[in-house]
Amino acid sequence: MKKYDVYGIGNALVDLEFKVNDQFLYDHKVQKGLMTLVDEDTQFRLIGAIDSGNLNRKSGGSAANSVIAVSQFGGNSFYSCKVANDEYGDFYLKDMNDAGVDTNLDKKEREDGVTGKCLVMITPDADRTMNTFLGATTNLSTDEVDEDSLKDSQYLYLEGYLTTSATGVEAMKLGKKIAEDNGVKTAITLSDPSIVQYFKEKFVEVIGASVDLLFCNEDEAMSFTGKDNILDAREALKSEAHRFVITQGSNGAMIWDGDTFIDIESYKVKAVDTNGAGDMFAGAFLYGITNGMTYASAGKLASMASSKVVSQFGPRLKWHEVQAILHDLK
Repeated sequence: MKKYDVYGIGNALVDLEFKVNDQFLYDHKVQKGLMTLVDEDTQFRLIGAIDSGNLNRKSGGSAANSVIAVSQFGGNSFYSCKVANDEYGDFYLKDMNDAGVDTNLDKKEREDGVTGKCLVMITPDADRTMNTFLGATTNLSTDEVDEDSLKDSQYLYLEGYLTTSATGVEAMKLGKKIAEDNGVKTAITLSDPSIVQYFKEKFVEVIGASVDLLFCNEDEAMSFTGKDNILDAREALKSEAHRFVITQGSNGAMIWDGDTFIDIESYKVKAVDTNGAGDMFAGAFLYGITNGMTYASAGKLASMASSKVVSQFGPRLKWHEVQAILHDLK
């Protein structure tokens, strides 16, 4: 039996979450609804312009949120990432350990520098806009890949945001090769429409002939395949992944299990914060399929969990919420 259900490779970012209005985004020329890479000065300027009284700080990064979800549901997960030897790096390591996730950060000395941070701005319509300063995670490389832990995992999970970094791409490719050579399945998320638009060639490079499982939303699916409708896009994705999940927001999700499409219904809630919904879906789904669930059951679990996440602020569920979801699934 493998020690880990899921081994993730991704950015290590401390999420700083604030509530803002559309006028704030307009005034500061922030493109709504997307993840935008910014320099540290820009991020500090924006933070300074926001009333920080309601600051919510969490260890984050897309794949980090997903492997934390695996752990929350009772699975075992490992995360390869890079933070600096600073206060935010200390916070990140402690928060991951408290979440029950093993990391490479316990095994080597951290370098001097600045730990990456993601400014998450939530508007009243529950949309999330992210301005990210990558900091130390810009230099994530093959050095952060823990080969022994990866070999001892059921799934490798690759974060698409890493395609913005040359060394990050090399880490993704090395991880995929180790996985393929050792019978570990590979999953990847397309992460964000803007990332797909500007770094599609890098995704193609990493995916190669195919991956075992791909996660995306409708916009990402159409952008990656070059199709103008989701039905054509999902057919095109069959040549990129043996199986895939396309999340559809309030319309649920569609899953290709290799043989047939499975429609997953959504759970109606009042959305207040969509930050982390896709990450939670991926994490809960990966937990399900690595712990004996069918694709349909794992999809239901993931839909329930992501619906709960969007009904509150922050990308995490509380312990009692996880237990309630697992109880309702029975």
